[in-house]
Amino acid sequence: MRYEIRVEGALSELLLEAFPQFEHEVQGRETLLVGRLSDQAALYGTLNRIEALGLALIEVRRESDANARSGSPRKG
Repeated sequence: MRYEIRVEGALSELLLEAFPQFEHEVQGRETLLVGRLSDQAALYGTLNRIEALGLALIEVRRESDANARSGSPRKG
C-alpha cells in the first residue's frame, strides 16, 4: 500500500536519510513523506522511527494504488 505521512517541521537532509523508502515534499512548516510500505509491520516500524527521532506526527493516510497522486514529491 502507498502511504502519505505528514510530520511537523521542515525535515533536514540528515533526518530525511532515516526514511530512504519515501519521497518527500516540504510544505511550509510540515514535511510530507510518500511511499509504499509492504505491510502493517513496516508501517509500525516507520511510525516508531518517527517517534524515536522526536518528530511530531500530524497525519497518516493510506491510498490504494489506483487512487495514488499523479504528482509525486521529491525522492528523499
